[in-house]
Amino acid sequence: MKRICIYCGSSDKISQVYLDAAYQMGQTVAQQGIILIYGAGSTGMMGAVADGALAAGGEVWGVIPKMFDTPQLAHKGLTRYEVTDTMHTRKARMADLAEGFIALPGGFGTFEELFEIITWAQIGVHRKPIGLLNTNGYYGPLLALAQHAADEGFIYREHQQLFAAAATPATLLEKMNNHRLPNGLERWVERDGDPNNS
Repeated sequence: MKRICIYCGSSDKISQVYLDAAYQMGQTVAQQGIILIYGAGSTGMMGAVADGALAAGGEVWGVIPKMFDTPQLAHKGLTRYEVTDTMHTRKARMADLAEGFIALPGGFGTFEELFEIITWAQIGVHRKPIGLLNTNGYYGPLLALAQHAADEGFIYREHQQLFAAAATPATLLEKMNNHRLPNGLERWVERDGDPNNS
């Protein structure tokens, strides 16, 4: 992976542990020679991940919708900065640029971006690795929900293998670099077999 898109929260009202994790994620990405692609924000974990990458000498490409292109929200110290017309075009642009995707802790916006990119992998729109940085066990409830959905037959077993989770940036990147697509993804479309059978 030469370019990774990172989704994360923009709230400033969070524990320092999350800000530190975002900064470390940015540093680790840059140290591995990977370009960081993100939503061009300056606040919360968005600002921290960009600052971490820049401090480590990395490249940071920001893509922001014009509604958020304001002095209060936008990070103007980036290597590359793009403004899109809408949120939809912003997400599509980041997806096109990226060779992998990571979700750090975040709120509704981060959840929406994460689930969309997993769904796109599920239906074959892309074949890029996806990771969750599980800082402080943040994604534990979401992972439990995904398991519950699989247990109830709403998610095929192979779809749970479309993403990896780890507590540290280095471990997560290693898992993503070793990512292999699971067999049987086409069963979701072809309706070949029960979702709970391998």
